[in-house]
Amino acid sequence: MFLDIKELELHPVDFTEGLQPDVIDLGSDFRQRTPLNTSGRAEIVEEHHGKHRIIKDIRLRGRLSTTLEQSCARCLEPVTQDVIRQFELLYRPLGADAGRDELSVTDAEAEIGYYEGQGILLEDVLREQVLLALPLKVVCRENCQGLCPHCGKNLNQEACSCAVPVEDPRWEALREIRGRLDR
Repeated sequence: MFLDIKELELHPVDFTEGLQPDVIDLGSDFRQRTPLNTSGRAEIVEEHHGKHRIIKDIRLRGRLSTTLEQSCARCLEPVTQDVIRQFELLYRPLGADAGRDELSVTDAEAEIGYYEGQGILLEDVLREQVLLALPLKVVCRENCQGLCPHCGKNLNQEACSCAVPVEDPRWEALREIRGRLDR
């Protein structure tokens, strides 16, 4: 859904979308398992910059929900996660802040995104919000043992017969220091 600045100047736009899996490209690390449902409102917010300059920002308020699957960071088994997120975003025309002297960025200004052209694509906003809602790494359970670094077997399912790795003698000096500090 394209949120056109010309239409938003006339009236706010309410949206309700249900995007099927694979409509939005979330990358190869994630698989969308349920439709991405979203609803909200887009509107114009006029901001005065100086006496004669008005910038028309797009404010998006909404909610999204979906279920994603990604691989456990330790054992690579699939992990399902529900993603539910509220968002309130502000998008300013690209270049609207150009030419201003370098100033420190306030917290409010750090939350501003930029759009180019005649509006923004809702799918791009949703993709960003879904990815921001996910942790960098996810594990299937807290005590996940992961994969054997030698044979690759899932240590949660079976023990492997690989020999215990010999400790590297180059670390011995640090082990001695740790031993003295622990006393």
